[in-house]
Amino acid sequence: MEESLKNGLLLFLVVSAFLAIHFRDTVSAVLALSVFNTAMSVVFAIYQAPDVALAEAVVGAGLGTALFLIALSKTRNHETDA
Repeated sequence: MEESLKNGLLLFLVVSAFLAIHFRDTVSAVLALSVFNTAMSVVFAIYQAPDVALAEAVVGAGLGTALFLIALSKTRNHETDA
């Protein structure tokens, strides 16, 4: 794989991490973190670590995002009740 493509993907990781930190809206931050985790799984696959890539995709991008979004929806329901 070309070095420029690898460098572009690594730059994309930095940008998505920066966005996840600096978004004010929590849902946007969670989605940016999900994009970061998905890109990380691609990086692991490129660097020939398919087991780590699969774990990152399932746990980081899939389960982590789902748990964050469920927690946010539960928290927002309680905020409106008070």
